[in-house]
Amino acid sequence: MADQEEDFSSLPLPDRFAHKVWKVRKQAYEDAAKQFEITPDESDPAFAPFLQDPGLWKGAVADSNVAAQQEGITALCSFLKTRNLTVSPIVEKGLSSTRATAKAKSLEALLLYIELDVPGPVIEDLIPFLSHKQPKIIAATLSALTSIYNAYGCKTADPKPVLKLLPKVFGHADKNVRAESQGLAVEFYRWLREAMKPMFWGELKPVQQQDLEALFEKVKQEPTPKQERYLRSQQAAMAAAAAPGEEEAGADAEEEPVEIDAFDLAEPVDVISKVPKDFQESVSSTKWKDRKDALDALYAVLNVPRIKDADFSEIIRSLAKCMKDANIAVVTVAANCVDVLAKGIRKGFPRYRSVIMAPMMERLKEKKQSVADALGQALDSVFAATSLTDCLEETLEFLKHKNPQVKLETVRFLIRCLRTTRDVPQKPEVKSIADAATKQLADSSEVVRSGAAEILGTLMKIMGERAMNPYLDGLDEIRKTKIKEYYETAEVKAKDKPKPPPAPVAAAPKGAPGKKVIGKKPALGQKKPTPRATTPVEEPVSAPLQPKPTSRNPPPKLGGPPKSGLAAPGAGLKLQKRLVGPGGAAPPNLSSPKRPASGPSPQEDEVAPPPAPKFGLAGRGLAGRPLGKPPAPVSTTEPATAAATVAAGLSAIERAELEELRAEKERLQRANEDLRSERSKLNSQIHELQNQNAQLIEDHTRDVLSIKAKETQLVRARSDHEAAEQMVHKQQREMERLKRELSRAVRATSPAPADVSEQIYRDAGMNGAGRYDPTGYVGGYGRQGTKRLSFASSMSEEKENGGLDAAAYRGKLSPPLSAGLSSGTATGGRGSPTPAREGVGGATGDGIESWKRAAEVTSQLKARIEQMKVKQGISRR
Repeated sequence: MADQEEDFSSLPLPDRFAHKVWKVRKQAYEDAAKQFEITPDESDPAFAPFLQDPGLWKGAVADSNVAAQQEGITALCSFLKTRNLTVSPIVEKGLSSTRATAKAKSLEALLLYIELDVPGPVIEDLIPFLSHKQPKIIAATLSALTSIYNAYGCKTADPKPVLKLLPKVFGHADKNVRAESQGLAVEFYRWLREAMKPMFWGELKPVQQQDLEALFEKVKQEPTPKQERYLRSQQAAMAAAAAPGEEEAGADAEEEPVEIDAFDLAEPVDVISKVPKDFQESVSSTKWKDRKDALDALYAVLNVPRIKDADFSEIIRSLAKCMKDANIAVVTVAANCVDVLAKGIRKGFPRYRSVIMAPMMERLKEKKQSVADALGQALDSVFAATSLTDCLEETLEFLKHKNPQVKLETVRFLIRCLRTTRDVPQKPEVKSIADAATKQLADSSEVVRSGAAEILGTLMKIMGERAMNPYLDGLDEIRKTKIKEYYETAEVKAKDKPKPPPAPVAAAPKGAPGKKVIGKKPALGQKKPTPRATTPVEEPVSAPLQPKPTSRNPPPKLGGPPKSGLAAPGAGLKLQKRLVGPGGAAPPNLSSPKRPASGPSPQEDEVAPPPAPKFGLAGRGLAGRPLGKPPAPVSTTEPATAAATVAAGLSAIERAELEELRAEKERLQRANEDLRSERSKLNSQIHELQNQNAQLIEDHTRDVLSIKAKETQLVRARSDHEAAEQMVHKQQREMERLKRELSRAVRATSPAPADVSEQIYRDAGMNGAGRYDPTGYVGGYGRQGTKRLSFASSMSEEKENGGLDAAAYRGKLSPPLSAGLSSGTATGGRGSPTPAREGVGGATGDGIESWKRAAEVTSQLKARIEQMKVKQGISRR
């Protein structure tokens, strides 16, 4: 037995794979697996038999013995794992070959490896060669990668592993390597556009960035490329999609451009650990500057392409609270934070939508455009992270908002949602959207009305005209035209695709029994020539009371042989069925029902005359012959034949009655149409009146507010007037006080009146008018101090009235006294100088200066009084 086993092991592997003994095959599978694991590459002779005859693996995988089959599959796996050993020599010897054919075949081998499996393993095997010491190997590898991404696209072949290595090859010393790296970057840009830049752009030098930007400009206007080569798995899926009824869907799927953004390329970043520890305290500060700084710091942390999912409930609640902030700068930064957070989380954001969406939509009342733009961008990001179904309910609620600005921005947001959604709305959602938009068509704002029409037009673009026609019935032609214009120009990503193929499949079983039912009635099948007899039936319309057969050749009795061929055989059959079927038995004077089986012609002649005696015989009237049931079997196959058959069995009066009923039906239909049109007009008028009513209410409210504002202004003006009057009275009292102070100041600085009066009285005494006494003046009349008191009292009155100045004072003095005062001398009654008068003259000079100052003060007071009078007059006006 041992010798026999040694003999089996000495056989070649292909022979042992096909041996009839399962143990030999099992041992061969095990030996093959061991050889494949220890071989350096596929050029080893151990692989040659299996590469030349792949059928060996078919027998190994399908081995009849279970134990041998298991080892055979294991051996196949070991054989397939040697692919990476093949890629290495292909790159080193094939791609860098000087022969063009060898290069092309080597590249085709790599593409076939990808086509048979997936691109990932092949790209992983190629990446190490980007660090090869020979520049030509690096350039060949970059060229192969460019061809792979060009053929299979960045959706099938993951570009992230290669994008991370681009900065390294951009700085290579060899110019061919730099040129190939730029070509690979341009190929990435054709597929990824700006989404590729966050992966490596910051690691490039400014000169490299400028060079790449110049290359990107050349392909920026090109459309998004399409995949040119497909994996075997993709080919199988496309073949399945190309089945009948799925060709259009497959074509649409191929035509749809592939969109890859930075989120798909980036690695998740843990940002929750980078949020400042004092964020909650800072964002709740009473100073708006502290709140804004905290949100700026949060934005810097969240502004990454992809965020690792975590619990952001506290941050979301803080941002929702910031939406109510009085400072618009804080609101703007909070909206930007929501924007980047929704873009970074995406699928994890829907659980936060209910917390943040309503506060943002409520803050849309802000009229400043920068704030509205930031909120709109944040709402778009929230919608992109959720779905139309999630956001629709709150959006429709805010369409009813009383604030016009909120309503307008909500309309614009809903339009953007319908344009960008990829999910077709359900029928209840379509109805709710259409009803809400139809109500907004009657809004007082023209912008809102246009937005509502655009909503309906965009929704029509998604659902189709037929699906939207029921919602547009009550609208006038002007609005319908505007909606059609938006429908023609709308661009959407979701379209409701009708599925006509399933309908015939479902209807086929229903149609089959129908055909069988028709086949079960040979009598109907034999009497197909019934339509030929419809033309003679219309001839005897002029005979109202006599039947058609009696007008030409009346039979001697009802069962007699036919004398005319005008009677329709189909009509006779139908009439007999009507006469016999409902009653259960044949009417009198008619032949037995068994006669139709013998032949059609006797039955036709017997049944044709019964319409004649319907007015003369009892039980043969119109009520005795039902009109509804007989045409039913024929109407399932030929409606025109059934109508002709019914008409053939009616008399002229019945046909006239039928025509009247049809005319009445048409009249009622026209009246119904007229009522519908009238209803639509009335609905339109109602909408217009509601619009006018809303406008009048708004105008009335505005007028009431204006009146209240005027009343407030009037009360305020009265209060100001009273305050001004009080100020005027206060100023007047101040003026009086200043006058009194001025009088006292003038008295204090003016020369003593006693001296002046002494001079006067002395002069008068010299002239014989009286004598001077230090205690008073004793005149000639025996009264003491009369003139002195008169002079002093007049001077004090003028000072109190403010009318005394220096010139008037000098005018009241006598000319000799004025001359004496101005010259600074004093004379006696007889002109002799007196020493005492010299002192009086000096005091008089000081008094003149004091009077000048008093005059200046008085003029200033007069000017102030005039100014106060002018102000008082203005305030009273």
